[in-house]
Amino acid sequence: MIYPAASTKRARGPIVVGTLVGLVLLVGGLGLAWLAIATPLMRGLSPTAVRPAPEQMAVGAIIWGFSLVAPPSFAIVGLFRLSRVAAIVFRRPNRGAIGKVAGSLGDDIAVAPIVRLPEGRVVRNLVAGSYGVAILAELPPASATRRRGTTWEVHRADGRWMPYDNPLERAGRDAERVRNWFAAGEQDFVVKVYAAVVTSDTSLDRTPACAVITPEQIPAWLASLPPQRSLSSTRRAELVDQIRSIA
Repeated sequence: MIYPAASTKRARGPIVVGTLVGLVLLVGGLGLAWLAIATPLMRGLSPTAVRPAPEQMAVGAIIWGFSLVAPPSFAIVGLFRLSRVAAIVFRRPNRGAIGKVAGSLGDDIAVAPIVRLPEGRVVRNLVAGSYGVAILAELPPASATRRRGTTWEVHRADGRWMPYDNPLERAGRDAERVRNWFAAGEQDFVVKVYAAVVTSDTSLDRTPACAVITPEQIPAWLASLPPQRSLSSTRRAELVDQIRSIA
């Protein structure tokens, strides 16, 4: 696996601050509840007159309202902050289809989950091997995409359907960009670049420039690609180093 050069570790500062704020709010809420219920503090602050004046009644309402509302509010907000921190700390990264089958690809396969080409284009799942390089473009979940003929749409988080590039054409264009990037280098060999869309939708037809495979077919498809004879072990090492430079 060729991971990004930038650190992927979670920043500790926001996690520590979120934990401290959550604990302070939770403990503060419990402390206020204890003061309101188990001690005579609130009763001592409340007016004791048999017939209190309107301003005394207002002060009493504020005191008792604070004692009833503040403790659970502080505790709830504190628990919410702690739950957000726990969700970040214990959240498992999405390995995607290529990550799930990475163990069965063999030691001669190098996978870059994400790279950024010099032109700024982000390409995901760049897989290098004896065949050259392959791009495995994963489709969004079937529930989040729909197509009408050659038109594709993706369902956004706000509930709207937005236009979406044809994934097969997009993968083919990415393969061409990667091919041109390798060709612009100083190496004395040509790198073959393949493209495939990974999806569970078996009704999607392949194109001359892009294959269509299921997640389970990834190892077999990569193994079926013809070896590139011009890629010696030294050149393959150079290829991986070049990919690592943009990861």
